[in-house]
Amino acid sequence: MNPLLLAILAVVLLLLLITVGRLNAFLAFSVVCLSVGLASGLPLEDTVEAFKKGIGETLGLLVPILGFGAMLGKVIADSGAARRITRGLVDRFGDKRIHWALMLTGLIVGIPMFYSVGFVILIPLVFTVAASTGLPLLRVGLPMLASLSVTHGFLPPHPAPTAIAGMFGADMGRTLFLGLLVALPAIVLAGPVLSIRLQRVRATPLKAFTGNDTRENQNPPGMGRSLLAALMPVLLMGLSALGDLILEPGTGAFTVIHGLGNPVLAMLLALFFAVFALGLRNGRKMKDLMEDLTAAVSSIAMILLIIAGAGALKEVLVASGISAYLGDLLQHAGASPLLLAWLIAAVIRIAVGSATVAGMTAAGIVLPLVQGPGVSPELMVLAIGAGSLMLSHVNDGGFWLFKEYFNLSVKDTLRTWTLMESAISVCGLVCVLILNIFM
Repeated sequence: MNPLLLAILAVVLLLLLITVGRLNAFLAFSVVCLSVGLASGLPLEDTVEAFKKGIGETLGLLVPILGFGAMLGKVIADSGAARRITRGLVDRFGDKRIHWALMLTGLIVGIPMFYSVGFVILIPLVFTVAASTGLPLLRVGLPMLASLSVTHGFLPPHPAPTAIAGMFGADMGRTLFLGLLVALPAIVLAGPVLSIRLQRVRATPLKAFTGNDTRENQNPPGMGRSLLAALMPVLLMGLSALGDLILEPGTGAFTVIHGLGNPVLAMLLALFFAVFALGLRNGRKMKDLMEDLTAAVSSIAMILLIIAGAGALKEVLVASGISAYLGDLLQHAGASPLLLAWLIAAVIRIAVGSATVAGMTAAGIVLPLVQGPGVSPELMVLAIGAGSLMLSHVNDGGFWLFKEYFNLSVKDTLRTWTLMESAISVCGLVCVLILNIFM
């Protein structure tokens, strides 16, 4: 069978299994891996070996990073640090610039915390701020949600960007630095700017989502500790990227700073700091903290499996020769690899709904392009991340989460949430293409 046709059928089968068959994404990836391997003429034993190799290589980097990240997010959420950051920024920015404060809150809190967790933790504060200031709810809420969405799609240590960076051999600190350059314009456009135009859409949260926030910590940590715990992974990885540029390789300073910026070590150090500064120092017992961290890790098991399944599909495509064929074909297509990566991720996102599935599947397809001359692996990560956020609609869980919390009709959710996600995606692509000119 023609490798291109087989690749297309593989993607179609994956989408049908997930959307029509309602099959779990990891099981869907497993079925597609076996089907592609056998259909390409790869022996069953070799197909299974490629499947195992893809899972092992993908999870080798991700397990510690995502595990430590889930634990860190749990400590930040339970300690009240996320709310402390929000209230501190809101107080400093004032009512007239409240949307900028919430945008910054979403960016800071969103880096160490998974999207859905950050949403549920911060949304009661959005309702409180909107009620106390009298501002339209969407003007207050969209900037924060835009930030959370961007960190989820673009920035390590979030699952898909981290996994794709590992798959492409991209430098994690450099990916984070360039990701922030791409993220800021996208957040400003989709948050403060767009929210002003959409503030006339009437959003009135259900009573079940308002009222007293019983999760409020009675002894929240200070603003400085809260910010440092949330931003420590970014600071360490950013410092490492800066050190790579200005320090001489082989020197003691270079070795230390480069080592501290290793994503695994950066996440581990941030976690230990948060356990001490936000947990033990605030009177929590170590036993209780460790139980919470165990619960946090269990919540990411399915995310890890889905990403592992996508990594397995990538390896089967490589082992069967389909990946090399697609790479040669795409290189002769004449289009920018960054644009192709964005487009493939966007099409899969629109079809299947999941940003993680879209990003990982697209990464496996365009992997050969990363080895091409003049292609930045870091920018390829960001292009796929931007594409994976495109046109969120009724097949995306985030769409319904937003609709229900803000009590909107499907039409108004399409006018607001879907438009916001699409603006992030297109702006992200434009910024990536601009950065590519100077790299």
